[in-house]
Amino acid sequence: MTHFDLAIIGSGSGNSLITPDWDGKRVAVIDGGTFGGTCLNVGCIPTKMFVYPAQLAAAVTDGARLGVDAPLAGVRWRDIRDRIFTRIDAISEGGRRYRAEELDNVTLYSEYVRFTSPHSLVTATGEKITADQIVVAAGSRPVLPDTPGMDLPQVHTSDTVMRVDELPRRVLIIGGGYIAAEFGFVFAAFGTEVTVAVRSGAMLRSLDETVSERFTAEAAKQWNLQLDTTVDSLKENADGSVHVVLSGPAGTQELDVDLVLAATGRVPNTDRLDVAAAGFDTRKDGRLAVDGYGRVLSSGAPVPGVWALGDVSSDYQLKHVANHEARVVSHNLVHPDDLRKADHRFVPAAVFSSPQIASVGMTEEEACTDTEARGVELALAVQEYGSTAYGWAMEDSTGFVKLLAEKESGRLLGAHIMGHEASMLIQPLIQAMEFGLDAATMARGQYWIHPALTEVVENALLSLKTTEKPGRNRL
Repeated sequence: MTHFDLAIIGSGSGNSLITPDWDGKRVAVIDGGTFGGTCLNVGCIPTKMFVYPAQLAAAVTDGARLGVDAPLAGVRWRDIRDRIFTRIDAISEGGRRYRAEELDNVTLYSEYVRFTSPHSLVTATGEKITADQIVVAAGSRPVLPDTPGMDLPQVHTSDTVMRVDELPRRVLIIGGGYIAAEFGFVFAAFGTEVTVAVRSGAMLRSLDETVSERFTAEAAKQWNLQLDTTVDSLKENADGSVHVVLSGPAGTQELDVDLVLAATGRVPNTDRLDVAAAGFDTRKDGRLAVDGYGRVLSSGAPVPGVWALGDVSSDYQLKHVANHEARVVSHNLVHPDDLRKADHRFVPAAVFSSPQIASVGMTEEEACTDTEARGVELALAVQEYGSTAYGWAMEDSTGFVKLLAEKESGRLLGAHIMGHEASMLIQPLIQAMEFGLDAATMARGQYWIHPALTEVVENALLSLKTTEKPGRNRL
């Protein structure tokens, strides 16, 4: 049995917990997957490295409506793939080597592990580990639907689809969330025929209803979008393609594709850790239950010296949230008398599809419920990209900014943007919400560059029918 001062399960955001505070102390990092975790290897970073060239390809073909005739000569899938993973794999290997070989106080276990008690672990090869402090940062993984044929080699998840050898000619994507939206855009921009099968009547249903409705309409223009549709079966054809049977409003449909991407959600990796043996509480969806400080709970009470962060415990499957929680836990590990809470009040998110989407705060439905419960009035504004000078330059007919605020105070409750560079346009709104800047002060308390696209945010703020006055002397 080997004892450590700190044991970290997971090498994603958990890897950042090894600060100088642990110099001279014994630390274990345990991860049976690829070093660096989901975001680096199979998530946010490589997917966005595919999205950027997809944007370039889409822009070439989109130029014709603005008078620019520049046909797309082709897409070199292997070159794109290899550029991405040559870099990603080197970073992963460098991180692994640093932890395994260059830090005398750190021991890396490249295998899976399970709990035997709150402070005891056993690895897949049977090695027993104990630790004064344990941080569970084991992440999540994709799930496959229970459909006949899901075990075919042509079926992929987001973990594997980016490494295929050839750009498929025809793709079926199962799911209507952000993974489906992003990969639908990438494959379609590269010239693949894309079919998206969604069980519900809209894509991105977890977002604001206006965003979901408008994005679904745009998706239907780009892909063969099949709503209210289930995949009944997959079967391999003699030529290696996949025969798909769908059921939807029009009855049974059949089609052949070359690749299937199952984008039907992710599950926390708690089931691989045997957390029941340690007596830890879990949520209905399997996530570890934690308090606001990141402490794992058992019978509703915090377990001394056991913490969790990221997808394995968080409400948000977002890297920036996992990083924030890692900073909180990192502090709390070494400052037990000065615990800090994670701040999840204004968590932003983006979908890097076409059009791009970004959001923070409440949806309209949530804001209506909230303001009604508190007896205050809601102010709402929707500003189209096409109402600004830069929107004219793009001849934009799809982008918009939707803002929700308290009418009297002008306090922003939610912001939702769909369109060009939405993930960047939303940042000043996140800042305003975080630091309590009211809509009128934000709109008139600073300069907005003309004719930058940020004017659509300025105009949305001015369109909010609030009664508060700007907090600074600006006209």
